[in-house]
Amino acid sequence: MHTEAVKSSRQLLDPMEEHFYEVIKLIGEDAEREGLRETPKRIAKMYREIFSGLQQDPADVLGKTFPAEGTNDIVIVQDIPFYSVCEHHFVPFFGKVHIGYIPDGRIVGLSKFARLVDILSRRPQVQERITNQVVETLEDVIRPVGSICIVEAEHMCMTMRGIKKPGSKTRTIARRGVFDTDNGKQEERFFRLLEKQ
Repeated sequence: MHTEAVKSSRQLLDPMEEHFYEVIKLIGEDAEREGLRETPKRIAKMYREIFSGLQQDPADVLGKTFPAEGTNDIVIVQDIPFYSVCEHHFVPFFGKVHIGYIPDGRIVGLSKFARLVDILSRRPQVQERITNQVVETLEDVIRPVGSICIVEAEHMCMTMRGIKKPGSKTRTIARRGVFDTDNGKQEERFFRLLEKQ
């Protein structure tokens, strides 16, 4: 009877839930005990949420551009929080993103930067790729004079497993245009402005 009930409940699982049910069993747990019975469903729901960026085009989120209205200096949006999942171990990494760009006639709404970071981080990722994708998207959509992105993150694959060094952070930087071609003057200015905040 119990076997039939288990079989019946498992027939209701979608493919992702079914896989997580099997993983729970493979780690040596009882997937049918009360505390774990609904866990495959919860994990599947969570995975669909945290990987929702796979179904979105980051260029689309920047949406409509606006005339720069004479703005030709650095625009900085900093301390954008993000949470992502490392594609190597499927454990989280999280931190902050700082973005700067110099408009060349067009700007985008400031909230769009946070949405851009959300889309790029909601997919299996590596920090270096997110950093580059931010500036590549800016370059493709608004074609600024220059763009720069810094990502600072703590990786759970370094803190809860492996080397186990909690508190260690990784910083990555990507730059295009004038931030990459003027002997570091604009990049240095960007860093100075970040520190003043």
